Amino acid sequence: MKIAYIPEDAPFNEDQRAWISGFLAGLHSRLAMNVAPPPVAVDSTASRPPLRILYGTQTGNAEAVAADTAAAAKAQGFDVTVSGLDEIALDEFVGLRYVLIITSTYGEGEMPDNAELFWEALSSTQAPRLEGVSYGVLALGDTSYDGFCQAGKLIDTRLEQLGASRVVARADCDVDYEAHAAEWVQGAVGSLVTLAGASGTPGTPPPSTVARSGWTRKNPFLAELPVNRVLSGSGSAKEIRHYEFALADSGIGYEAGDALAVVPENSPALVEAICAHFRVSVDTVVDGTPLAELLGHRYEISTPSKDLLSEVESRAENEEFSHALRGGVKEVLERWLYGKDILDILRIGGDSLSLEEFIALLKPLQHRAYSISSSSLAHPDRIHLTVASVRYHRSGRERGGVCSTYLADRCGSARIFLQPNKSFRVPADDVPMIMVGPGTGIAPFRAFLQEREQRAAAGRNWLFFGDQHRDHDYVYSDELTAWEGSGLLTRLDLAFSRDQADKVYVQTRMRENGKELFAWLQDGAHFYVCGDATRMAKDVDKALHEIVAEHGGLGVDDATEYVNTLKREKRYVRDVY
Repeated sequence: MKIAYIPEDAPFNEDQRAWISGFLAGLHSRLAMNVAPPPVAVDSTASRPPLRILYGTQTGNAEAVAADTAAAAKAQGFDVTVSGLDEIALDEFVGLRYVLIITSTYGEGEMPDNAELFWEALSSTQAPRLEGVSYGVLALGDTSYDGFCQAGKLIDTRLEQLGASRVVARADCDVDYEAHAAEWVQGAVGSLVTLAGASGTPGTPPPSTVARSGWTRKNPFLAELPVNRVLSGSGSAKEIRHYEFALADSGIGYEAGDALAVVPENSPALVEAICAHFRVSVDTVVDGTPLAELLGHRYEISTPSKDLLSEVESRAENEEFSHALRGGVKEVLERWLYGKDILDILRIGGDSLSLEEFIALLKPLQHRAYSISSSSLAHPDRIHLTVASVRYHRSGRERGGVCSTYLADRCGSARIFLQPNKSFRVPADDVPMIMVGPGTGIAPFRAFLQEREQRAAAGRNWLFFGDQHRDHDYVYSDELTAWEGSGLLTRLDLAFSRDQADKVYVQTRMRENGKELFAWLQDGAHFYVCGDATRMAKDVDKALHEIVAEHGGLGVDDATEYVNTLKREKRYVRDVY
């Protein structure tokens, strides 16, 4: 059997190659198993079996893969419907025949926001049997986090427990997911063609919808950075900066609520320190590439991977390290690792690893995504970012966040690409919106307010903003004060936690104004949250539930249902990190 391949000089970019390679791999697998190709459609009355494609997403990657899956399935003759997991109730799900689910995992093994309610219903003891459902699950994740692809694993297992029939094995994709995902898509669609008798003609799927946008993770745009200024005051404990990327002739079009991905470069000082540990120069060549390139641009050299930790620990004979890594208590390991980088781990291991072994244990350097803080209606040729620089001193070395210090200290231009977030959008012009965004969480709401100002939107706007000290941490104060004065900001409630004896946070201000906040919700307001997921977002969510219960006269269960309804109606959405 002759195996098809893509010639080296074929005019495809890397994303297109990944999708076509996946298609060919799936086709080859079916041919190798002597599976006959689906029948060719001969007329317009051919069967088009319905296929539902559902996605759970936090940053938009799963949604993009779902769109590509839909294109591949439509090419094979399916009648496809694509929707988020928050757009389907379990009583509708039970009536589906063919389902493909693509979901990311949020944080340390949690469901993405738009999959929470679906999982809550699916995992309930009251969930119905699903014997009539044929399904497949594609999970997106990051092996550097605990709970890798956990959301997809949980959904896959639960569907099987409820009697649904798995038609294709689940695929668990790491951060470089494109080729793996493409292979799963073609295998899944091929299996469903055979099962459902779809009548489309097999052929090369269209290129990825992400690839068609021009600039992607594999093909970023090199943008100039003409503006880089500090927003924080001189007495601030933080360093928050305002950046502006020039879009030039890139053709990048963005919307308020989207994120911008920046491909960073590692600290030259850290690169040199790692080379010094191995007693080599940055010009040393490994597998045909100088270390300056490998460690500076290709690999993550700050946060140690699990594989690196395991390998060094097995050789180090360090009791404290072994106890933290092997003890099985996540919090103990996190405390032990806090503030440590890869060089610290290497020094614990001494000379136990060779340079070549070390390089093989590194993970690819990943982009960092930041909420865009401008509206394209106000700034069509630039994208603004609001970023806190991470800096600290430990064990005789100055350290910092990989991308935040790259932007602050060494960036005249950077490789960027857009990450659309369709679920985080400014509502219709006449709809009120409540925004909670302390610190750099102000970013998307600055964009939202610019958008409403440009559109002369009539909807009321309420912003909760806060940080540590008003004199030093009130970023964009001139703009916010002007918007309050013009009436664009109907309400502006501030919370500076360290300006008084008792700490005051944005959730404090929410509770103080709970009656009016609930009235806004009753009037149809959308409720947005942006910022820290670990504490702030959880505290705000708790406050919201309490406000609804108190001012709505509801019990705990009914208040929870009220908030869940806001989520289902996409009136309570978050951009948290």
